[in-house]
Amino acid sequence: MFSLVRSRARTAALALSAVVALALGTTAMTGAAAAPGPAPAPAKQGPTSVAYVEVNDNSMLNVGKYTLANGGGNAFDVAVIFAANINYDTGSKAAYLHFNENVQRVLDNAATQIRPLQQKGIKVVLSVLGNHQGAGFANFPSQQAASAFAKQLSDTVTKYGLDGIDFDDEYAEYGNNGTGQPNASSFVHLVTALRANMPNKIISLYNIGPAASRLSYGGVDISSKFDYAWNPYYGTWQVPGIALPKSKLSPAAVEIGRTSQSTVASLARRTVSEGYGVYLTYNLDGADRSADVSAFTRELYGSDAVYTP
Repeated sequence: MFSLVRSRARTAALALSAVVALALGTTAMTGAAAAPGPAPAPAKQGPTSVAYVEVNDNSMLNVGKYTLANGGGNAFDVAVIFAANINYDTGSKAAYLHFNENVQRVLDNAATQIRPLQQKGIKVVLSVLGNHQGAGFANFPSQQAASAFAKQLSDTVTKYGLDGIDFDDEYAEYGNNGTGQPNASSFVHLVTALRANMPNKIISLYNIGPAASRLSYGGVDISSKFDYAWNPYYGTWQVPGIALPKSKLSPAAVEIGRTSQSTVASLARRTVSEGYGVYLTYNLDGADRSADVSAFTRELYGSDAVYTP
């Protein structure tokens, strides 16, 4: 089955946006405030619900506009900024973290785009995606190169007060610009270094691409270093092939507004009946999607969702 993520290519296609140099260290930027204090515990019980937001088109704040009619808890628990990119510098022959202008705007305005969600108890994670340049998570040529990119990721999480990193190994186009093909050690070194850098933050896996099938090397298996892994095929049920407990897996994946509400509800019922702990949604926009959201919150939490503009 082909992944139904064509609209994700819009993020990767903005390669003409200004290259972001990670001025990590002494440079101060708007929105680079420290992470907020302890957030309130969500007033609900049930699976963790995840919302990817295409920030080229939509606001992260949309995630916080949905609450449960019964109890007032958040409909969503994790908001994913979609997406930063792994780019390639042909001069230095190194991968680097790149933000297009829309992702950069969210980060620079963390005080108004990220903190309000965190203050509601919603975790905010940055997704990282290939950008057609040959650089990807699966072809770092050495442990040193993988660790250097891991530091860029963890420094970004610290700088902007984020709650973690999501890996999405699509659109890398391995081999472009003379880059190498996927190897067995790259992703293992990357995730190992990232987990060491941020032991208490979220690391999630969008279960697709060469990296997702290269989770073990040299006696090291990185499966347990992930907090979550999810199915990348919207409108379907597919258990991610990673050795994590059910509580950390989302076999269900839906695209809000495109996956039928009957399918959304059916996948949510199956999530509960089969004991899985995560429910993945993609492409939450600025419209009132309370009917689509309610289709899964009724099954997951026993409550309709209320939209507050």
